[in-house]
Amino acid sequence: MDLHTPVCDLLCCDQPIMLAGMGGVARAELVAAVTNAGGFGFLGMVRESPELIRAEIDAVRSRTTRPFGVNLVPAATKPARLESELSACIEAGVHAVALFWDLSFAAVERLRNAGILVVCQVGSVDEAVAAAAAGADILIAQGVEAGGHVRGTTALHTLLTQTAPAVDVPVLAAGGLTEGADLAAAMALGAQGGVFGTAFLATTESFAHDYHKHRIVEADGATVRTQAFHINWPEGAWVRVLPNSVTRGKRGDPQAATRVVIGADGSRLIYLFSTDSPLRSMSGDYEAMALYAGEGAGRLHSIVSAGDRLHEIAAGAREGLGAPLPGGADPAAPAEPSSPVCCAAKADDAYMGYAPRDELIAALNTLLEAERAGARVAARLVSQSRDDELKALSKVIHADEVHWCRALFRALVDLGAEPSEEVGGFYEKAMAIPDLEARLAFVNRGQGWVA
Repeated sequence: MDLHTPVCDLLCCDQPIMLAGMGGVARAELVAAVTNAGGFGFLGMVRESPELIRAEIDAVRSRTTRPFGVNLVPAATKPARLESELSACIEAGVHAVALFWDLSFAAVERLRNAGILVVCQVGSVDEAVAAAAAGADILIAQGVEAGGHVRGTTALHTLLTQTAPAVDVPVLAAGGLTEGADLAAAMALGAQGGVFGTAFLATTESFAHDYHKHRIVEADGATVRTQAFHINWPEGAWVRVLPNSVTRGKRGDPQAATRVVIGADGSRLIYLFSTDSPLRSMSGDYEAMALYAGEGAGRLHSIVSAGDRLHEIAAGAREGLGAPLPGGADPAAPAEPSSPVCCAAKADDAYMGYAPRDELIAALNTLLEAERAGARVAARLVSQSRDDELKALSKVIHADEVHWCRALFRALVDLGAEPSEEVGGFYEKAMAIPDLEARLAFVNRGQGWVA
């Protein structure tokens, strides 16, 4: 079962597996590892300086040529800092920016005007509808099972069944996703992919401190939803963490006026009850910090590379989505040919001049690679064009390319063949054309060749 969905072409990734933009944890090394493995990574740049954002973007680009995104939280960021963060992302020309917590119409509009894909994470159907109306290109439906900051109070399976039919943009699932089976279940409920946080926190490339990683893989699955970790975030914000001395009430009143220093990150002090989680660069009392983890933490038992974890998730999802049909039917088995000639089922593949099966599969995969390349070029045209007419035309072409990508790999699956995951060389040729209108004309000529 091919996991590729239309959102993959929008984000220019191979697998619908996204790295959550975890503040502090999702740095360049982890984002590049996930992206190079075929997923899509978001840098966690909450409240970070524009200098650090630019440096991290450059660091990712030194490790991969694939697109990636940046995660920002307007509600937890002072206006001046947010303005500089948005400017850094726009000047760098990142492919996508994810926004979380209160919907910022101004941020959505500014990013869209700059040709950047806007991803909004929501916790309810009402928020989803509002974000889509504001212009979000992709939504992340976050269930209450999620680790870290949790916006809503609804279980993921309920939120997905309510949200996916209510909007006309792709919906990704987040909240407690750890394994491939979780992704398969979310996709069966209408999600076009999944956003994984805890699963990638416990990897070698994660910027989380080893203490935090080991606490996750040693966890028994118990997590706590609390407001105890609140410094630097809007009032009343819930987080999901592993149990520790703070959640057990052994560190005093979280709302106490006096702040207690429990660590440092360079020259920056870390306070008790702050939203900071332990990072490689920190020193101090890690046990008392916010040990973010989703409800799926109990199913993680080892610290592995991000690429290995992504491939494991993808394999499990394929297995889950490609399970045998009731009655033992094999969905990948080629159908017996139908013909008015009674001996057709016994004829070889060259019957009446039909192409041999292997030749047909090769041709279909060549077309699939070409269409995937066209879809990615069109997606980049949408994000880069400043002309409304050209942008609108590029969106139409992108939708058509995605439609035929799906049709081609379904045809391959019907033949019992493995659809190619490659991107045709047409992509590099098209992207080498600097003029956007000339590039669009080149895409149209490519479409003629495919036809």
